[in-house]
Parts: sequence; structure tokens; C-alpha cells
Amino acid sequence: MTPEDARAFLRDNHRAVLSTFRADGRPQMSPVLAVVDDQGRVVVSTTEGAAKTRNLRRNPSIALCLLNNGFFGDWGQVEGTAEIVEQPEALDVLVDYFRRASGEHDNWDDYRAAMVREGRVAVRFAIERAGPAT
Repeated sequence: MTPEDARAFLRDNHRAVLSTFRADGRPQMSPVLAVVDDQGRVVVSTTEGAAKTRNLRRNPSIALCLLNNGFFGDWGQVEGTAEIVEQPEALDVLVDYFRRASGEHDNWDDYRAAMVREGRVAVRFAIERAGPAT
């Protein structure tokens, strides 16, 4: 799987397992929805207080195991160096993220308010390495 293959895969398959590294070096994994933005970066949503956010602030190395919507079958892995986009810049990124993952929201004002209330941030990264697919 090339980086372009991974971006194409993520345009149709948003389920993934995100891996960051704890202070002791062991992996911390979380199920996430992932999308690709107009610049070809992978984007996920999380909260400021999440373990993955704390881990990425300490060590920005990130990996995602990409899963197809049916789970079994095609898959891949991408790796990169994460950037955490904080509020208020995160709002526009999170709106774009939602649109790519789920389509239009019925009330964007409510969505934006929820993103602020929940302390949401966006994590994004350029694909530096992409792995195999079956």
C-alpha cells in the first residue's frame, strides 16, 4: 500500500485503530474515525484530555491501522508525525472532518458549540509511511 493508496482507502473507509506511545514506551490504542483532508493529511477528532492527546504532546509519533467498513478484508497501516490543532482553529478542521466522515450536520451551530464544550481537538498528520494491505 502506497501513501496514495492509503488516502484513497480512507476516503471510503473511516474506521481505524490509532496507536500512540505511553511514557513507558508501550502502545496506547484507540478506535477512531479517520478522514483525509484536501492536503492529503489524515485527520481524527479527540479531546484535549484524552490519553492519545497527552501521549502525542510528549511524542508525536502516530500510527493508524486502517480497517475496511466490513472489518475483514482489505486493510492498511499509515504512520506519521502528529500535529494537534487546538481551539479555536480546530473548529473549522472538525467541521470538515465531520463532513468527510458523516456528511452534513443538521445544526452546525450546535455542533460547533459541542466541540468547544467537549474540549475537542483535531489530530492530523502527513503519511510518512504506508504499510501492506491484503
